[in-house]
Amino acid sequence: MASLLDRFARVAPYFRDGRSGIVAAAAAALVGAVTEPMIPALMQPLLDRGFSGRGLPLWSIPLAIIALFAVRGSAGFVAQYTLAWAANRGVLELRRAMFDHLMRAAPALFGRQSASNLTNTLVYEVQQGATLLVSALLTLAKDSLTLLALLAYLMWLNWKLTLFVAVLFPAVAFVMRTLGKRLHKLTLAGQDATDELAYVVEENVLAWRIVRLHDAAPAQARRFAVSSALLRRLMQKSTVAGATMTPVTQLLSAIALSAVITVALWQSGSGGATVGSFVAFITAMLMLVGPIKHLSDVMAPVTRGLASIERGVALIEQSPAESGCGFAVERVRGDIELRHVTLRYREGEEAAAVLDFSLSVRAGETVALVGPSGAGKSSLVHLLPRFLDPSAGEVRLDGVPLPEWDIRALRRQFAFVSQDVVLFNDSIAGNVALGAEIDRERVTAALRAAHLLDFVATLPQGMDSAIGHNGSELSGGQRQRLAIARAIYKDAPVLILDEATSALDSESERAVQSALDVLMQGRTTLVIAHRLSTIEHADRVVAMDGGRVVEQGTHAELLARGGLYARLHAMQFRS
Repeated sequence: MASLLDRFARVAPYFRDGRSGIVAAAAAALVGAVTEPMIPALMQPLLDRGFSGRGLPLWSIPLAIIALFAVRGSAGFVAQYTLAWAANRGVLELRRAMFDHLMRAAPALFGRQSASNLTNTLVYEVQQGATLLVSALLTLAKDSLTLLALLAYLMWLNWKLTLFVAVLFPAVAFVMRTLGKRLHKLTLAGQDATDELAYVVEENVLAWRIVRLHDAAPAQARRFAVSSALLRRLMQKSTVAGATMTPVTQLLSAIALSAVITVALWQSGSGGATVGSFVAFITAMLMLVGPIKHLSDVMAPVTRGLASIERGVALIEQSPAESGCGFAVERVRGDIELRHVTLRYREGEEAAAVLDFSLSVRAGETVALVGPSGAGKSSLVHLLPRFLDPSAGEVRLDGVPLPEWDIRALRRQFAFVSQDVVLFNDSIAGNVALGAEIDRERVTAALRAAHLLDFVATLPQGMDSAIGHNGSELSGGQRQRLAIARAIYKDAPVLILDEATSALDSESERAVQSALDVLMQGRTTLVIAHRLSTIEHADRVVAMDGGRVVEQGTHAELLARGGLYARLHAMQFRS
C-alpha cells in the first residue's frame, strides 16, 4: 500500500492553484501555535510577582490576556478560511477534470460503472473527502505546531523532565500507523458498499412502475436491507478503528505525563523552583493532552478524506480516453463499408453479436436491417459512430477506416434517432440545437419539418418552454418528433434510425413517419425496424440472423425468394 505522503502527492496537482491559501493557513496556524505557550508563561509572573505586590501593573494582566486571545482567534479564523478556500478551489479543479474526462472516456467505462457510481464519485465523494481533509489538515497543522511550541517552552523551562515525553511519540506513531491501515481498507470497502446501495436505489427509482406492477416492493426492500446492513457493519467497524486511537493515545499520554509530574513534584520539594515556574511547567504539560488527543483523532478523517478524493483521481487515471487520429472533413458523401466485421462484447467470448459481417452502402442509399431480436442489428449500427469497436474486421466511411478519423469529426457525420429518446431538462430550442448554438430560424424550420411546430406554438413560451426531466412534459409521439427535429437541425449526411416508431400508436406513427420521410431525403440512411410495413420503400433490405447477413435485396425480391424476410413479413401480417 502506498505511503501517506505518496497518496498526498497523487492528489496534490489538483490543489496547485490553492497554494497561496495553504501557505496563508500554515502561517496563521504558526501564529496561533506560538500563542499557546504564552498562557502558561503568563502564570509564572502572575504567581511570583502579581500576588506579592512586586511591581506588576494591575492593568497589564487583563490586557495581555485579551490581546493574546484576540491574536489566537484571528489566527484561527484566517487558517480555517484560507485552507477551506484552497480546498474548494481544488475540489472545483478536480470536478472539472473528472467531468471533462467523463465526456472523453472510452465507452467501456459506462459499461463497467453504473450512473449512480459515477454520480456518487463526482458529486458527493469528492466534496465529502475535501471537507474531511480540510478539517483534518487544519487540526494537523494547528495541533502539530502547538505541540512543538509547548515542547520548546517546556525544554526551555526544564529540558530533563521534558525528555520523558519523547518516550510517548514512538508508541503513538505505532498505534496510528496500525489503525490507519485498517481504516484505509474499511474506507475502500465502505465506498463499494455505498455504491451498491445507491445502485439499488437508482434501479428502483427508475423502474418504479415495473416494481409496483409486479408487487416486487418486498423483494426489493429485502435487497435494500441487505446492502444497508453491509454498509452499517462496515461503518461500525470503521468507527471502532477510529475510536480506538483516542483512548489508547490518551492512556499512553497519561502514563508519560504522570511520570513527569511526579518527578517535577519531587524536584520542587528539593528546592530551587518557584511556585510560578512549577505551575507554568505543569500547566504547559497538561496543555499537551489536548493536541495529542486531537492528533490521535486526525487519522480517521485523513484516511477517509484521502480515499474519497483518490477515487476521483483514479477515475481520471485508470479510465482511458477515446482514441482517434487526425483525419477530418466537414461533410462526407456517406459511403459506408463493413469488411468481415466481428464484434464480441467480452474477450474470449464464443458468442458474437456480429460475425464476419460484410456490407457496402452507397451514398444516399436507404438500407433497412431486419431480423429477429438478438440478430445484432443495434450492435452493428453502434459500430459506425464508434460507440463500439469491432473485435475483428474493418469499418470505413468514405473509404477511410474509422480509427483514422478524429473522433469528434467522425460523429459530426451521424444523426441518430432511437426508440429510447434521450432529452435534457432544457428548453425545446436547447434540445433541438443540442451541442450547437441556437439559431432560432433553423430551430423553427426543424420543428416544422418534424410536424411539431403547431404544438410548440400553443405553449406559453414557445420554443423556450422547458420540457422537464427527459421530456416528461411531452407525450411519446412529441418526444419522438423532438428527437427527429434534433436530427434535422444537425443536418448530418448519415442517418441511423433504430426502431424510431416502434413505441408509438398509429396516429403518432403516421406523424413521425412523415417527419422521417423529410429527414431521410438526400442522406445515407440505415433503418432498423421490426414493423416491416415501415421499410417497404427502402432501396435495399438486409435480413440478419445470428450476427450474419442471411439475404439482401429489395422488399419485393425478398418476398419472392420466400426466405427469412418473407417468413417475418408473413408472421407480422397474419398477426
